[in-house]
Amino acid sequence: GYRTSPGSFKLSYYNEYKSYLSVVMIPLNTSLVKYDNPVLVSRTTDKKAPRKSPQHSPAPGVPSSSKGSKLPPVDGKSQQTEEILNAILPPREWTEGGHLWVQQVSSTPATRLDVINLQEQLDMRLQQRQARETGICPVRRELYSQCFDELIRQVTINCAERGLLLLKVRDEIRMTIAAYQTLYESSVAFGMRKALQAEQGKTDMQKKIEELEEDKMDLERQVNELKAKCDAIEKREAERRVVEEKKHAEEIQFLKRTNQQLKTQLEGIIAPSKK
Repeated sequence: GYRTSPGSFKLSYYNEYKSYLSVVMIPLNTSLVKYDNPVLVSRTTDKKAPRKSPQHSPAPGVPSSSKGSKLPPVDGKSQQTEEILNAILPPREWTEGGHLWVQQVSSTPATRLDVINLQEQLDMRLQQRQARETGICPVRRELYSQCFDELIRQVTINCAERGLLLLKVRDEIRMTIAAYQTLYESSVAFGMRKALQAEQGKTDMQKKIEELEEDKMDLERQVNELKAKCDAIEKREAERRVVEEKKHAEEIQFLKRTNQQLKTQLEGIIAPSKK
């Protein structure tokens, strides 16, 4: 809670925002914010002419006032309002024909007709620049930002405190959008890195699959060779077994015949001795 006078309240916010708000180069006749007529500040040949006492020369194409007319005296409150307006919406600067021109935001109070005209201008420029109605659209964001700045200007002229509060709201919105934009960019970068890593991993995996396929084919070839060797060994052993069995059977038959002959001879020897 700030419990200070309105003057100190306005000056505190003015000094706070003046420290980091700078003059921005904006193309002429492209902003919805209402500006005063351009003022000639200095020639480019002059070295840093003082900014506080600009030459009030009209810009090319802007009607000049009579030489005898004088500007009305400016009281402290209006001067302070102009300073706050210049801090909230910095003057525009550009160089034309070797001259430096400055255009400050208008301090003229807005009427109901100005607000209606602002609405019509906003709708017209949204259509002219083909801004998207939904989704992310930089054009729509830029135009609505200009419209909000113009509303801040109109409110600040009538109540500087309310205008400074709207300025804080505007800066908070911009900060939030910038944070979301940073988050979006970082998420996109993270997604791209993950996609590249996945693509690289996919390539490595395909290479590994090819190597495993080659190993599989080599192992299958070895298995087939071992099966062929095993079949050849079984066939050879089966033939050898048949030969061995035949040979064993012949030996048994030979031994049986021999045994029978010996038995017959033995009986023939034993039988005469008994008689």
